[in-house]
Amino acid sequence: MRKRNYKQEYKTQKARGEHEDRMERQRARRKIDKEDTGTVTKKSPRRKGKDVSHKKMLSKGGSNKDGVFLESPSKNRARNGHKPKK
Repeated sequence: MRKRNYKQEYKTQKARGEHEDRMERQRARRKIDKEDTGTVTKKSPRRKGKDVSHKKMLSKGGSNKDGVFLESPSKNRARNGHKPKK
């Protein structure tokens, strides 16, 4: 079994633009934690078992400025960027 080449994985991730999206998700989680606990080192109790969801998917050009909210993982991942039915 070969060892993983983490340096190569990181380089590939940056080339694909995945690194920026990961950092954007991390900033969103930290923002919610800071609002609830006053510090980014403690996880917000509201966030337990929830995903921090973006109103506009990062893969579709969204950002934290478009808005973030807490949502159950199953709903967040099932949405696939579709708007809710009215």
